[in-house]
Amino acid sequence: MSDMLRAPAEAKYAEELDWLESVDDGPKPFSWRLSPRMIRIFVLGSERSDGLDREIPQKWFGDRSFVERSIVTLASDRGLLLIGDPGTGKSWLAELLSAAISRNSTLVVQGTAGTTEDHIKYSWNVSMVIAKGQSRESMIPSPIMNAMEQGVIGRFEELTRSTSDVQDALISILSEKYVSIPELDDDNIVFAQPGFSIIATANSRDRGVNDLSSALKRRFNFVRIPVVTNKKSEAEIVRFRTEELLRRHQIELDLPPTLLDILLQSFADLRAAAASATSDDEKLESALSTAEQIGVLEDAILHSHFFGDRTLRPETLAGSLVGSLARRSPEDLAILNKYWHGVVEPRSKKDGGPWQDFLEGGRQAISTLS
Repeated sequence: MSDMLRAPAEAKYAEELDWLESVDDGPKPFSWRLSPRMIRIFVLGSERSDGLDREIPQKWFGDRSFVERSIVTLASDRGLLLIGDPGTGKSWLAELLSAAISRNSTLVVQGTAGTTEDHIKYSWNVSMVIAKGQSRESMIPSPIMNAMEQGVIGRFEELTRSTSDVQDALISILSEKYVSIPELDDDNIVFAQPGFSIIATANSRDRGVNDLSSALKRRFNFVRIPVVTNKKSEAEIVRFRTEELLRRHQIELDLPPTLLDILLQSFADLRAAAASATSDDEKLESALSTAEQIGVLEDAILHSHFFGDRTLRPETLAGSLVGSLARRSPEDLAILNKYWHGVVEPRSKKDGGPWQDFLEGGRQAISTLS
């Protein structure tokens, strides 16, 4: 793991998964490594009522029903589609589920406008084909085909960003559970083994880019992941991810609770302003997601560590927030300037403390970018 920039969940939590597997006496569908109950515990963390001899930390923060329905869907041999706004943790949940079920979350296809049918079925090693002809040896299976042959979970990220041809190719895989290889005379069908399924993710803001056909929708069970609106839950997510960042970079830096409160309050204010806006020009281009909050905090922490005195200060946080959210000029800068004068300035006068430094740091950042 020390040689990896980012270890997949099955490597990062290998010891924990080994322990859960050793004490798991529950029924397991197909060739699953853990039972549905233990998968839920792995994802959401353990409770005293679970009766385990060790505490399992929570890794995904959301409603238990979303996780349970996702697990039940995969146990029923249907595809799972996690859909929601950016930053709601869809990909992280998909990775955790794949790690717990298959101990392999890396069989992933990334959906883009350039994704082709070959990316979800197979392609050919051209040099081997020229030398020896087409054979199973010269075939390059896709991550989805590998998942079929191994009887594990395959993942498809950003499904609605891929074209209709690619989406249509998934229909036969999800319904027939095999892939034909017409170029071969023998051994020309790859059958899915028990345990194979697909977890796909889709961004709800991409509606209209490449809408799913009704035929493909019938092959998936939909689980909609809502935006986190509970401030306590959002604080837990941001704190969890920030602690991971600090460990990864081996940074010793305290996150003052007051600065986390300022960050959460600022995003809540900006979301409220976006909700009441009457046109797109009055909204920030940013989705103001939890993931973007984490990005703002990460930027501020690294800046404090490398260019500051290794203390996270309000003015640094303000500069990171402005720099991260001001994507359009002059529209986003005008919105942030209005927020700073109309909300942050009165609050700094009323509450004082770190809000005053946050006010000055934001003003300077806006002035620099204007």
